[in-house]
Amino acid sequence: MNNRAAFVVAPLLVLAYGLIRIVDGLDGSRGPGIAWTTGHLAFLGALALFIPIFLEMRRMLGRTRLATLSVIVGVVGIACAGAQFAIDIVVGFTASSHEAMGPLFDQVKAVPGVSLAVYVAGPFLFYAGQLALVVQLAVARRVKAWTPVLVLVDLVIPVLEKDLIPVGALCLLVSFVPLIRRTESGARHALAHV
Repeated sequence: MNNRAAFVVAPLLVLAYGLIRIVDGLDGSRGPGIAWTTGHLAFLGALALFIPIFLEMRRMLGRTRLATLSVIVGVVGIACAGAQFAIDIVVGFTASSHEAMGPLFDQVKAVPGVSLAVYVAGPFLFYAGQLALVVQLAVARRVKAWTPVLVLVDLVIPVLEKDLIPVGALCLLVSFVPLIRRTESGARHALAHV
């Protein structure tokens, strides 16, 4: 998949996760089951696509030290968030009911460092790296000033209400439009010099 497609598919996978999450909760509980697993796989796919997205943003910034540091922070966050979603999938497969999931999560979180790295602080590094890259792009005038605002809205909305994840995903998709255009023009520029 090329970088242009990643800028579209990643937000769409987050959107899918948010919608599936809502559907999964219609019966009053989330997981285990096909909706739980499918939604989590969609988000894992989105996380994987953020690696080439971050690298493309770094390229747009001229591969500066700050951009490189932001990518490193973001990728560490991707690894932490990915671990969380992988654990969620395993717990979903292991548990026989929603009630049985709680003790399994408690066992995982009881392992020293796991709660902090995988559930509390680690995943926020993904969001911090993402926001840092977009802010740098705005400061460098590679994107409009409203682009980081939309990314920030996407990052804050789920903290306020997880059922609004689809709204945040749409904000992310809109915020990526200027980046998609930059990726296209960069690809055309590279081809012209071959």
